Amino acid sequence: MPAEPLITTYLEMRSADQLRPKRADARFRVREKTERDWRFNRDLYFRVGEQWDWIDKRSWTDEQWKEYATPPELRTFAGYYDNAVAGYYELRRDGENGIEIAYFGLLPEWIGRGLGGALLTSAIEEAWRMEPNPSRVWVHTCNRDHPQALANYQARGMVVYKIEEEP
Repeated sequence: MPAEPLITTYLEMRSADQLRPKRADARFRVREKTERDWRFNRDLYFRVGEQWDWIDKRSWTDEQWKEYATPPELRTFAGYYDNAVAGYYELRRDGENGIEIAYFGLLPEWIGRGLGGALLTSAIEEAWRMEPNPSRVWVHTCNRDHPQALANYQARGMVVYKIEEEP
């Protein structure tokens, strides 16, 4: 039986006014990881991505992780519920004055608790606050991510602009 083709969907938001926010209760807070620690990015990448077969950075060395996670173009945020890490996202400025939500997700034990929409709202709001002001906020997801990922992006107001299919 052939493997299911990989379908990657690219979404964007061209104005902060497009955001349809979702909030969680006051016990959920998002904070930027201002002290750069590549291990934090690596560990969350592995913990969040394990169930979705994130493999693009799985074989990286410590040196590659340091190079990826320490430049000022990358900002890392974590969502905390009662001070327990529930998920994270990374924002990265691209070469065309856009902000990419580079990685986004919840830890397995926090899925299904209504935090995904609130975490994504935070990511989009933080992206629009970045200086200089971005021309767009964008993300890509695929059919191997959480089954509700695409719906969450669209529910927050992001619009599909490209779909790619690989065998």
